[in-house]
Amino acid sequence: MTAPADVAIVGAGPVGLLTAVLLAGAGIDVVVRERRDSPAGIPRAIGIHPPGLAALDLARVGDAVRDAAAPIRGGVALCRGRVLGRVRFPDPVLSLPQHRTEALLEARLAALAPSALRRSRAVARLREAGDRVELELDDGDTIAARYVVAADGVRSTARRDLALGFAPRRGLADYVMADDVASEHSDAEAAIHLEPAGVVESFPMPGGVRRWVIRVPRDAAPAGRDAFSALLRERLGVRIPPRRLTEPSRFTARQHVSAGFARGRVALAGDAAHEISPIGGQGMNLGWADAVELAATILRALEAGAPAAPFAAYGRRRRRAAERAARRAAFNMAMGAPASGLSHVARDAAARLLAAPPARAALARVFTMHGL
Repeated sequence: MTAPADVAIVGAGPVGLLTAVLLAGAGIDVVVRERRDSPAGIPRAIGIHPPGLAALDLARVGDAVRDAAAPIRGGVALCRGRVLGRVRFPDPVLSLPQHRTEALLEARLAALAPSALRRSRAVARLREAGDRVELELDDGDTIAARYVVAADGVRSTARRDLALGFAPRRGLADYVMADDVASEHSDAEAAIHLEPAGVVESFPMPGGVRRWVIRVPRDAAPAGRDAFSALLRERLGVRIPPRRLTEPSRFTARQHVSAGFARGRVALAGDAAHEISPIGGQGMNLGWADAVELAATILRALEAGAPAAPFAAYGRRRRRAAERAARRAAFNMAMGAPASGLSHVARDAAARLLAAPPARAALARVFTMHGL
């Protein structure tokens, strides 16, 4: 075992990478271990909200993100082709595929600490040992650090070893998504179609691409481009040739919040601490807010001589933020559920009310995650 690092980070997704960059940029000795041998290239999060962009600015990758991303300047709610309401965002949400944002963060980390990140290194278990935490890797190697940041996703090994529960929260729904790679929609507006059979959402992406997300019954997602194109035509009357679509991918939106965000010298961040529905675009940005506060907490703790349990305030504040985000996401999912009769009429009325003054300004701030 080598001399302990200041901080070990488990997971090299967007939250782990941002935490590593913020710490390395402050001169902290940081190591990152990631079980995957390469970044995930599958379609994932795309929305970078103003607080998330501010976090990326701290990591000095914000300008590169701005150059690469497509701006989303507002949103429109529709039903059966009728506009229910429009909201303009005070600051745009930026749209950029997650793997491209991760690549910018990884390049920044490599410039700051070339040997920090090691892939194909899964952490099998961890334990506190006096003034350090020891991490046993699946290849038999062991590393140690004064503090550990667990950003290893919803199946977090660290959360398991710390015996922290992962309690479900309201909100569960199934979706399928695909990208139109030659979209004829050139506007910078998100479209939310509150249809009787379930919501259909679409978002601009860089390079003339538009992402489509459709709520579907459990275990009834369309298989293949032809079926996805047919479902869009059935729900909205929108005709997109299957050849223009990427292969559809299905996902289930679930919500969980950890019973605790820290124990001793170990802190959870991102999906390891809170699984938030991607509907409404909160999960990744919430994790980046974790990273910013966590990095600041660690810097103060190291300056104070590396006390044994410095994360209590971090855990309280970020858990409250996660609970708020879960409630907002549950509302978003409820609004997008299939509806008929009076419930459909009531939903349309609620959408009109929320998109009208004075609620419109508050709604715009909620959707852009101001005050995160």
